[in-house]
Amino acid sequence: MTSATMGICLLKCEGPWLLYILLNFLLINKGTALSADGEALVSFRTSILSSDGILPLWRPEDLDPCKWKGVTCDQKTKRVIQLNLRNHKLSGYLSPDLGKLEHLKILALHDNNFYGTIPSELGNCTQLEGIYLQGNYLSGLIPSELGNLSELQFLDISGNSLSGYIPASLGKLDKLIAFNVSNNFLLGPIPSEGVLTNFAESSFSGNRDLCGKQIRKACKADGEGSDPSSNSSSDQTQGGKKKYSGRLLISASATVGVLLLVALMCFWGCFLYKKFGKNDGNSLAMDVSGGASIVMFHGDLPYSSKDIIKKLETLNEEHIIGCGGFGTVYKLAMDDGNIFALKRIMKLNEGFDRFFERELEILGSIKHRYLVNLRGYCNSPSSKLLIYDFLSGGSLDEALHERSEPLDWDARLNIIMGAAKGLAYLHHDCSPRIIHRDIKSSNILLDGNLEARVSDFGLAKLLEDEESHITTIVVGTFGYLAPEYMQSGRATEKTDVYSFGVLVLEVLSGKRPTDASFIEKGLNIVGWLNFLITENRQREIVDPNCEGVQVESLDALLSVAIQCVSSSPDDRPTMHRVVQLLESEVMTPCPSDFYDSNSD
Repeated sequence: MTSATMGICLLKCEGPWLLYILLNFLLINKGTALSADGEALVSFRTSILSSDGILPLWRPEDLDPCKWKGVTCDQKTKRVIQLNLRNHKLSGYLSPDLGKLEHLKILALHDNNFYGTIPSELGNCTQLEGIYLQGNYLSGLIPSELGNLSELQFLDISGNSLSGYIPASLGKLDKLIAFNVSNNFLLGPIPSEGVLTNFAESSFSGNRDLCGKQIRKACKADGEGSDPSSNSSSDQTQGGKKKYSGRLLISASATVGVLLLVALMCFWGCFLYKKFGKNDGNSLAMDVSGGASIVMFHGDLPYSSKDIIKKLETLNEEHIIGCGGFGTVYKLAMDDGNIFALKRIMKLNEGFDRFFERELEILGSIKHRYLVNLRGYCNSPSSKLLIYDFLSGGSLDEALHERSEPLDWDARLNIIMGAAKGLAYLHHDCSPRIIHRDIKSSNILLDGNLEARVSDFGLAKLLEDEESHITTIVVGTFGYLAPEYMQSGRATEKTDVYSFGVLVLEVLSGKRPTDASFIEKGLNIVGWLNFLITENRQREIVDPNCEGVQVESLDALLSVAIQCVSSSPDDRPTMHRVVQLLESEVMTPCPSDFYDSNSD
């Protein structure tokens, strides 16, 4: 009944009829008010800044939240018992009002773009049986209040940026049958009492500073890694300032840990060199002495084996030009002026030779304009020395992050295009098809004209032998890895596509995927992009030092990158499709439409 209609009735009615109508009006309004669960869901909705279009279907004027998509209610009580919005590109923070859903049993918000902390108020939802928050960008501590959820059976918060200790209170969750905190930045001892002792190493993997019998890693005996979570309740009573400072300290520790991990990945090759070579200045001479042989592919090396070995014997640490995840790289200059790059890989086990040589024959047969050419190798008793074309432009990583003169817009587009074509060839056109597994800026090499070449293709698979003990080092680089790859360890073409999308963002922004400014906020470069998108500021990702940026190219390239780094592999394009989009929409912009990064 509208207010106008109500007014007419009041004018016409007298005595008991007036009282009757007023009572009915109040009852109707009381019956149509949004429920407490509905108000909590509206609060949750307002904290979300963007989605794939599902949340606009939540209309508060509908009054009944049980009809909203993703919401399930008990048929009798009409209370909300499930909130299932997985994989809907939701971006924003988790509202503390979720804790008001007192009858909630399932909270499934995984594979979205949520950031911020896990609200401690979830500890009020004592009927919760399953919490699924994996595959987001959540940071901060794991709330100890989750230990209040005595009915909880499933808890998955893997693949986030959570830091600090695993609360001892979680050990009290006696009904827990599935638990996963892998691939975060957690530290300290895993609680050794209670239900957490029942879970395997996979539940905790990917947290380099955790220790405990579950992961077969001893904790320090000096108490340095003691778990403060048992005192969390008393800590909270001492005021928010102390709690905030503690979180800030842990966040800083996580930042340092991440940067150390990145440094470890970047300099693993240098570690191998120091371990196996630096103690003996003639280590390469020792490698090639006593039965070394040269294998050439398709006549690509116009030299005799004797001439090549003679040159190899002269190489030492002064000739090192790079250290990577697969080995130390030397500069090999022949007498006729031709220069090659020599990658030294140590032998890892007895069966290494036959498998390695068979695979190298395949890699040596792969020729493409946008791939680094493998010309041959030296087979020595202690190592394999792979001989590649030398590219004078160095790596894309060096061009973006170590040189004073920034790349202009056209150069960046051409590099992205070349890398895309090289990767597309590996995925779709070469035989056998190859998943790279370690696409990153240091594996994109540049010639003198800044043309891109994809390097190290096939090596991750080549060195993934189960006996090598370095599988976790060579299968990828932190910051570039797709969420599902970090969780399952299974590489597909779509995990390469994700890494390529991160590479595009790195080229656009001039920032590494794990830049300190992201990590401090619990984000990586993908999380930063998602945050900018929510504020309609995505163009701000472009490097302010990049000259000649064009709006149409930038917007089209951002669109491609966003598709590539989708949290859902099924939503990512193939590399063939990426090349098509780059050629049709990015490389042919309106020539008069330029973008000044300082004008927005």
